[in-house]
Amino acid sequence: MKNKTALRLKYKTLRNSLSENELEEMSLAIANKVLALPIWEKTYFHIFLPITEHREVNTEFILHLLSGKDKEIVLSKCDFKICNLVHYLLTDNIKIKKNEYNIPEPVDGIEVPTHKIDVVFVPLLAFDKKGNRVGYGKGFYDKFLSECKPDTIKIGLSFFDPEELITDVFEGDVKLDYCVTPNLIHSF
Repeated sequence: MKNKTALRLKYKTLRNSLSENELEEMSLAIANKVLALPIWEKTYFHIFLPITEHREVNTEFILHLLSGKDKEIVLSKCDFKICNLVHYLLTDNIKIKKNEYNIPEPVDGIEVPTHKIDVVFVPLLAFDKKGNRVGYGKGFYDKFLSECKPDTIKIGLSFFDPEELITDVFEGDVKLDYCVTPNLIHSF
């Protein structure tokens, strides 16, 4: 049992200990597991582009799966003034640029309303056996996920297994439906 601050530190350290090769292999293993999820009849898939400096799961493999299955792919842009995400459709001519926090995001494009999104792949640092997650602490995803329709499927992606319990979960935290690791799909 740990609190979010301790878990952020632990998992940032664990991620930094992964080699580039391990990172790629584990990201590919996660993408292969994603194929087994009961999500493929859905249309609008929201995915994050990894912050390479934070050694996040490389979602490029999942992007290829979505693209190959002709799904509508949605990317977000952060609005730091109001801690909000604006969503854009991934099209052939969309421009991706890193913001001041090294987050790759669309410059602009065709906006997609939150209620259209069917599936969200959620970045995280850690998660527990109840589906709670620890992010970077800014609350962007909790706010976004709370605005999604109730049946939106929320899928965390993690290199590591779950913690037993995150002790300082609060009411505004939105639980995951699944979390995919290189070895397992955890269902909540």
